[in-house]
Amino acid sequence: MNLTVVSLNVAGCAMQVLLLVAVAGCSPLTILSATSPSSHFRSETDLSYGDADCQRLDVYVPKDAVGLRPTIVFFYGGGWRSGVRGRYEFVASSLTRAGFVVVIPDYRRYPGNVFPAFVEDGAAAAAWVLDRLDRYGGDPEEVYLMGHSAGAHIAALLALNGQYLRRAGAAPSDIAGFIGLSGPYDFLPLEPGYLREVFPSSTREASQPVNFVSRNAPRTLLIHGLDDNVARPGNSRSLAARLSEARVPVTLKLYEGVGHGRIVAALAPRFGFLAETLADTVAFIEQVGNAPD
Repeated sequence: MNLTVVSLNVAGCAMQVLLLVAVAGCSPLTILSATSPSSHFRSETDLSYGDADCQRLDVYVPKDAVGLRPTIVFFYGGGWRSGVRGRYEFVASSLTRAGFVVVIPDYRRYPGNVFPAFVEDGAAAAAWVLDRLDRYGGDPEEVYLMGHSAGAHIAALLALNGQYLRRAGAAPSDIAGFIGLSGPYDFLPLEPGYLREVFPSSTREASQPVNFVSRNAPRTLLIHGLDDNVARPGNSRSLAARLSEARVPVTLKLYEGVGHGRIVAALAPRFGFLAETLADTVAFIEQVGNAPD
């Protein structure tokens, strides 16, 4: 296991971001996407990967892409109960600039749905992508599952528990890597609150990604802020340890002075000063792409 602790002194920059959001009177995610360039990619939006209204996704393709490109399926967070894919265009802006095809799906959420509905949707979205890689110039040897917070939980279960992808008609071996940002992977027992309804007691053990680690897991990058009080850093430490024990190549990046939201906000093109998320993600994908079979 590779472990890196990065110390960032960004208090002043973070204050500027908070001031910008307060003055604008809108959500931070809207600001991040509104300030992100879009001229370098083309997009196809509101595509259906299932019958439910929320089973839709957006695809972003670099305009100057040459040859087959790595493809990233990104799942946003929101506590399994909120989130809108369009607000994460800033993620696609940076990752397409780096040369990747990016897909961002919506998925079923609480209160209308509970575990494992959102993971099943993630599998359906991933299968949809794997079936259409040639349409968007995606490299079938380089498909990555990536997510932040609750989205990292979904991506982790897809990467580690092959039953979801198989049931959706895809092969778990088609996934080249998993990138988890501030994810909950080992979060039992649950404290009192709505999560006890999101994760019914009968399926609670099956909701923990750490319970499905095996030698067949894909190469993994785990990024977590040490100041995260939403999904504790111990989640990533625990999963990294399990992967390492199973002899799965895993890199754990822990950022000092960084909290839960800053990890994903740092993916925005003009907010890279918040954390090294983008640089570490790009480096990981390049490493996997150059790794021997």
